[in-house]
Amino acid sequence: MHNLGLYIICFAIPLALGLWAQHKVKSTFQEYSQVPEDTGLTGADVARRVLDANGLQGVPVNAVPGELTDHYDPRTRTVNLSEPVYAAATVSSTAVAAHECGHAIQHAKAYKPMTVRSALWPATAFASSTWSIVLLVGFVLQSLNLILVAVVLFAAVVLFQLVTLPVEFDASRRAAVQLKTLGIANPDESVGVRKVLTSAALTYVAGALASLAQLLYFVTVFLGGNRN
Repeated sequence: MHNLGLYIICFAIPLALGLWAQHKVKSTFQEYSQVPEDTGLTGADVARRVLDANGLQGVPVNAVPGELTDHYDPRTRTVNLSEPVYAAATVSSTAVAAHECGHAIQHAKAYKPMTVRSALWPATAFASSTWSIVLLVGFVLQSLNLILVAVVLFAAVVLFQLVTLPVEFDASRRAAVQLKTLGIANPDESVGVRKVLTSAALTYVAGALASLAQLLYFVTVFLGGNRN
């Protein structure tokens, strides 16, 4: 019964929160995708203006397939916008494009949390792809040492997610400042921009909370129960 209650707290509730956050970001994005941006600037236009205004003329803005696949790639120093964002002139496309440019500005200014996040990425990529396999093998072999290794690997993934939070929040803050400074979003549009960015941030918060809860479960059940 104790483990069932812990499972519900550590898995079921975070899963429900994560599903709600995913629904929230998609529905908010769709809502403000129907609201035209007064300036008529597409997401690509907005990104170009923000980048140029910050001395980042050498950072290209690319269109990538998919929906909500927008990202800044620090390895290639490129802003990559999903097709609905790249070509649309809406409040949603404005918000997302400016947010990704916020990451480019962070990179140019050597924003510390982003630097730490980039440094953690190689180890995180390895840990992310191996921890579940090591855990399964450890569970089958009843090897506490392997289980411990798996939990440590998963803890590295959780750390990466936690470091990601300030990076994402700061990028959204920079986006709002840029849109206001450059006169791209009027006060009414700024409300929509804030809602789009806040809903996106919720997915990162929900993901981090879910991973933290999962880590707690692993430590409590797999390690705490084997101290004898």
